[in-house]
Amino acid sequence: MAHFSHIEKLVCFLPLLVLVFCLGDAVRGRGHFAIDDATLESAVKLHGEEARQRLLAWEKLIRENDSDTDEAKLEAVNVFFNRMQFVDDQQHWGKQDYWATPVEFLATGAGDCEDFALAKYFTLKAIGVKENKLNMTYVKALRLNQAHMVVTYFRQPGAEPLVLDNLVKEIEPATRRKDLLPVYSFNGSGLWLAKARGQGEKVGKSGRLHRWQDLLQRLPEGLN
Repeated sequence: MAHFSHIEKLVCFLPLLVLVFCLGDAVRGRGHFAIDDATLESAVKLHGEEARQRLLAWEKLIRENDSDTDEAKLEAVNVFFNRMQFVDDQQHWGKQDYWATPVEFLATGAGDCEDFALAKYFTLKAIGVKENKLNMTYVKALRLNQAHMVVTYFRQPGAEPLVLDNLVKEIEPATRRKDLLPVYSFNGSGLWLAKARGQGEKVGKSGRLHRWQDLLQRLPEGLN
C-alpha cells in the first residue's frame, strides 16, 4: 500500500501519478488475446513454471469469458485476482511505490493493492465491461490507517458503486464498506474527488495525469 501522504500529493497533482504499465508485444488484440511465447518463457525463467500457468489462465479468462452480465464478469475477475498474494512493494520490488503491470503481477503471483486494482480494471475492460462504469478509487483503509486502492463499479450514473477489493473477498456495495474512506478516483476519461461513497465531483480529465496518458499510449489493442 502507498503512504497516504503520497496520495494527498496526488490529489493536488504534485507529483503526478507514477505508473509503469507497458506490455510491449506481450498481448495481441481483444478478439484473439494471446500472450506471446517470449513473454511466457521469460516469466518461467524468472519465476518458474507456475508463472506460465497463471498467465495462461489469465489469457483464458479474457478469451473465453462468456458471462451475460457485468455482475458475473466482476465476480469472475475478482475471484481470479484475489487468489494472488499481497506483498508490500518494498519487500517485493525493492521500491517504495512500484505499480506492476498485470504480466508482472501474475508472473510473480504477488503484488500490493494498486497491482490488484489495475489488473482487475484492465481485465474487466478487456472482457466487455464499459469504462464509464469502472473507476480505480483511492481510499483510506481506516482499520489499517493506510492508503489503499480498489476498483469501483457503477451500474449506472449516480448509482451506489460496488467495491472490488483484495482485502475483502466479497464484492460489496460501498455503503457496507464503512472501513474505507474515499479520497479520489479516476479512469481513462476523468478524475473525481470522492463524495461520500459515490463518484463525487469531477475535477478534470485523467489526461492531466501525464504518466497515465503515457500508459494508455503503450497499451496494446484490446486492453485500451
